[in-house]
Amino acid sequence: MAADEVGQYGVGETALIVKVPEAEPVVGDWRERFDVSVGAGVPAHVSLLYPFLNQDHIDDQVLAVLGELFGSNSAFGLCFRECGRFPGVLFLAPEPDDQLRELTAAVVDRWPEAPPYGGRFDEVIPHLTVAIGQEPGVLDAVEADLAGRLPVTTRVSSVQLLVFDGVVWRERADFALRAPRVDAGQVALSGLPS
Repeated sequence: MAADEVGQYGVGETALIVKVPEAEPVVGDWRERFDVSVGAGVPAHVSLLYPFLNQDHIDDQVLAVLGELFGSNSAFGLCFRECGRFPGVLFLAPEPDDQLRELTAAVVDRWPEAPPYGGRFDEVIPHLTVAIGQEPGVLDAVEADLAGRLPVTTRVSSVQLLVFDGVVWRERADFALRAPRVDAGQVALSGLPS
């Protein structure tokens, strides 16, 4: 999620994100310095869809559909091994990113009136923003620091709906993903010593 040119979000804007608390010890100091969303209460995350529907259009039915949509998808793991860049932006790249893309596509298929980033980009690349609006030299220094502190791994078991109240982003809902199925062979093997 990114602020507009003047660094402000619109009251009632919403976003669907995946929190990555495991990244905070690695990227938190850099995000506090170089990501304005931190000041608005946004944790380390990967955006699935920003902006989503305005809060005035999110009722119990929308929440129920989101719950069903996300609940029909299995939890999954992510690893952030390296940095990536957009112009003026340094981010951590999640691997694999296919399930993140699929979740975004599923929400957009259901609500085509809410394209990612307002339809500004032809391709949406999942990412965890570390620094934004900085010169290449600053991004180089941040990336050099992060290189020795990666990888970061996480388990994605839910998706959060955030709403901007005019001051900060607040969590309105948390949608659980389905626990992955484990077959009998995996259970038997999991008990073996390594």
